Amino acid sequence: MKSPFTGKDMSIQKEWRQLSFRKEKFKVCFHAYKCDETGEQFEDEHLAELNYLQLQNQYRAKYSIPFPAEIKSIREKYELSAVKMSDVLGFGANSYRNYEAGEIPSESNARLIQLSADPHEFRKLISLSKAIDGKLLDKTNTRIEKILLELKDEKIKSAIENYLFVEKQANTLTGFIKPSLDKFAEMVLFFSQELSPMKTKLNKLLFYADFLHFKQTGFSMSGVSYKAIQMGPVPNNFQSLYEYIANNEIVDIKSIAFTDEIIGEQFVPVVGKQFDSSLFSEVEIQILQSVCDRFRNASTQEMIDISHQETAWIDNENTKKTIDYFFAFDLSI
Repeated sequence: MKSPFTGKDMSIQKEWRQLSFRKEKFKVCFHAYKCDETGEQFEDEHLAELNYLQLQNQYRAKYSIPFPAEIKSIREKYELSAVKMSDVLGFGANSYRNYEAGEIPSESNARLIQLSADPHEFRKLISLSKAIDGKLLDKTNTRIEKILLELKDEKIKSAIENYLFVEKQANTLTGFIKPSLDKFAEMVLFFSQELSPMKTKLNKLLFYADFLHFKQTGFSMSGVSYKAIQMGPVPNNFQSLYEYIANNEIVDIKSIAFTDEIIGEQFVPVVGKQFDSSLFSEVEIQILQSVCDRFRNASTQEMIDISHQETAWIDNENTKKTIDYFFAFDLSI
């Protein structure tokens, strides 16, 4: 962005500020372009959104208000339009659509949306509201019955995710999205297909992909939390996560002997298994590819050394605490 005063390119400056949202204060990493000659600061559309999202996301996490992706997924589960969802829940005609687009619902509306995620409760809401009738009612009831039949498998998967993920709710330790085992597994598959990395390098690739996405968008990619250990940042509970992914025949983990005493683990895709790009946005795929290209020729030791320069590792290595995603704004790459 060029300065309106001098016409020269301006650099992005970052500083921590206390900003208010709905009469509450939150700490955000404020991004702005700065004109070096006048000292004036400017936000373009992207930076303004990134700054505002930090406020919104912390407010949502504090009051357990669902995020737009979750709100949309609940509606899509029942195959209803946003207008019909509003009718069933007693909202204004455009309310549900606005919530999916990013508007924050009131706490009471948020609880109704969360309640509707349960098909048993949603069927009660339909009956009480009388907002759906005729063929659409028949179709929706059929859809609910199908969802109820699928619940057994979903409960098993939910139990697995509860075991595998240390942090389970959308907050600053998950990058403001709920952890997704499917997306994390596909990220592992992507890097396995592209680079066949050793485990230690893979841990760093995943860290940079998630944290770079947060740096650019205010959200992580997988929702997985990370901790700092001696070898650099790693996904929390990574051993169990990788075992699950390998057991489900998404990747193969091969043992590579370096010496008689040192054996490493290399990740390669299962034959015939292809990366599912449909789970990712265009921006997410671009970031995955950029991380791959940036570290394609980096050795495992070089990846460790690079990660040791990150504040996310320096400030957390001794505490062994989960790394706050706000450290993404200090990334060196």
